[in-house]
Amino acid sequence: MRTTYQLALVVGTIFLMAISVSQFAYAQGKVNVDEGPIPEKDWMVKVPGAELSEDHSKVKTWITKWYGPDGNYENNGGFPASAPKDLIDEGTNGKLTQISLSTVAGLQLTQTVDMAWKGGNGGTRKWTVYEIDPANTNNMTRGGPGDNIDMYGLIVIDAPEDMKAVMSPAHDDHAQIWINGEKWYNNPTWTGHVQQVDFNVRVDLQKGANVLLYRVGESGGDDYFNLHFDDATHDAVKIYPDKAKDQKSFFDEIAGVLSVDPVGKLTTTWGDLKRNR
Repeated sequence: MRTTYQLALVVGTIFLMAISVSQFAYAQGKVNVDEGPIPEKDWMVKVPGAELSEDHSKVKTWITKWYGPDGNYENNGGFPASAPKDLIDEGTNGKLTQISLSTVAGLQLTQTVDMAWKGGNGGTRKWTVYEIDPANTNNMTRGGPGDNIDMYGLIVIDAPEDMKAVMSPAHDDHAQIWINGEKWYNNPTWTGHVQQVDFNVRVDLQKGANVLLYRVGESGGDDYFNLHFDDATHDAVKIYPDKAKDQKSFFDEIAGVLSVDPVGKLTTTWGDLKRNR
C-alpha cells in the first residue's frame, strides 16, 4: 500500500512539473533571438531568425500603461521612409535622441524638454502617461490619425538584480526597441495580429532602473503595439507606470527607483546630453 502511495505521489509530482513547465514555455514562448544588443552597423537590419507566429492571446501580462508624447508623429511618409529617422532628435533639436531617451538621464530630461515637431507632423507634444487595450487592433491611434504615424512609449523596469529576461513584442508595422541605451530589436515586418509574437528576445536587465523605449511606425490598416516579458520576469520586477496617470505622478512613483545610480551607458549618454543642451 505504501509503495503504491509513493508511486502515485511521484507520478503526480512529475505530472504537476510537466504542467508547470508547459505553462512556463507557453507564457515565455520559444526564445529565437539571443545574440545580445544589436551592433550599430546592423541597427536597421531585421532581427535574425525565423518568424514564430506564436499566439499569445492568453497571456495576462501584456503591458497596458506607457509614458510618452501625448500624441503621435503624423504624416511620416510611410514607415519605410520614417523608420531610419530619429524623430526624438528631430523633435528636441538634439537635446534628446532615441538612444539617450532610453536611459535614466534622458528620461529625466523629459520633465523639461517637450517634443516640438513641425505642425504638419503633430506640433508640440507634452509627455504623459497613457493606457492601451492589448486586444485593440488600433491601440496606437489614441484619438489621432491611424495612418502614416509613429508612436513612442517608455516604461521603467525595476529589477532586483542583474538578470536575463525574455521580451515578446507584437506590432504593426516597423518596431524598434531600446533598453538602457542599447538597441535590442528592429523588425520592419508586422507580426500579423495584435497578440501574435514572431520573436522572443532574450535581453539583459541591470539591478535597479531599466528604461525601455518602444517605437512603432505605421503606414495603413491596423495600428497596434504590445509587449510582455516571460512570467519569471514579471514575477521578479516592478514595471512603471503603475498607478500613475500623468507625468508628475509617474515621476513621483519612480523617484525611489531612479535614486540608484544606473550603470552601463549612462555616463557617456549624460555627457552627450550636456553637450547638446
